[in-house]
Amino acid sequence: MSLFDKFQPMIDMRAELAEIGVMPFGPVTEKLFSATEGIVNGKHVILAGTNNYLGLTFNPDCISAAQQAVAEQGTGTTGSRMANGTFSDHLLLEQELADFFGVNHAIVFSTGYAATMGMSATLAGPGDVILLDADSHASIYDGVMLSGAEVIRFRHNDPADLDKRLRRLGERAKEALVIVEGIYSMGGDQSPLAEIAAVKRKYGCYLMVDEAHSLGMIGENGRGVAESEGVEADVDFIIGTFSKSLGAIGGYCVSNHPELEAIRFTVRSYIFTASSSPAVIASSRAALRIIKQQPELRTRLWDNANQLYDGLKALGLKVGPQASPVVAVTIEDRAQAISWWTQLFDLGVYVNLVVPPASPSVHSLLRCSVSAAYSSEQVEKIISAFTTLVNTTPVNNAG
Repeated sequence: MSLFDKFQPMIDMRAELAEIGVMPFGPVTEKLFSATEGIVNGKHVILAGTNNYLGLTFNPDCISAAQQAVAEQGTGTTGSRMANGTFSDHLLLEQELADFFGVNHAIVFSTGYAATMGMSATLAGPGDVILLDADSHASIYDGVMLSGAEVIRFRHNDPADLDKRLRRLGERAKEALVIVEGIYSMGGDQSPLAEIAAVKRKYGCYLMVDEAHSLGMIGENGRGVAESEGVEADVDFIIGTFSKSLGAIGGYCVSNHPELEAIRFTVRSYIFTASSSPAVIASSRAALRIIKQQPELRTRLWDNANQLYDGLKALGLKVGPQASPVVAVTIEDRAQAISWWTQLFDLGVYVNLVVPPASPSVHSLLRCSVSAAYSSEQVEKIISAFTTLVNTTPVNNAG
């Protein structure tokens, strides 16, 4: 058996797509005109799949902060946080994140993946139990597999199933770690966090929430679903990323547990990787200030999200159970999903094509992520492109 045999399904898929001239995975962005439009694979498109929720990648304050940091501190740290890679701005961002979330401790990681995977791999270990939502992000799954803990999946967004599985653990339940997301990245559905927090209180376990797709978007201050549901005091650890609403790259974990300061020196994805560049830290700090000072961005984001969700739902498309900045259309027929992705692209709209095993089910998704930077006319153009597809080729959700 060849070392490469396990890659044959992907080799076959790439060959199949190349034969019909489709390149849905890793499209090349050649030029950006703004946070919402650019040249992708040679075509001028609306960027409807970038996770640029607040449109801050072109914000003048963020750009200016990054430019000044490069001029004063150089292009990179060339070292890990444990060695020479802790600059004063890393510490300032950690303090500002802690202040933003109203907690005492924060860790900044080089990527969101490193934060989520690292904390999932480190908090629990051999002899411990982790319970995670079945639709959790790949970074969470990767982390818990590295942890050595016993891993139990519970049904997606099902507090009753979580309760049942914790009950079966008996005395072990009080030391278990539960991991959920605020808004799920593929379907855009929101966690029933108030109910999950109630289960957590019942058994006395620990709760970690990934707010990657809800930071800056929900809650009175933009802190995420835990804030909007009024259960921040029940959440032991909040993790997230800078690569969505903050328009940069990086990750974080915040907590009121003083042990977090010791935990940081045991997280391998923190210890053994270079720290974030000065420009990234500076632009992230500027973006965090904007989230605090400009709540109107959240209002615009949700106006656009509701417009797109309502428009696609009115077409009879299978979207998520509630409006969200992530609006995903489920198409059971993979060939049609690929065809529709291509046609949308030809109509000037770039969305994400998600096929199994990347999708959370056996079906494919055409995933849109909404931005506060969209005009109402741009949202209408996205809806119009889907309308054209529906009118020419009705969706096949029987295959």
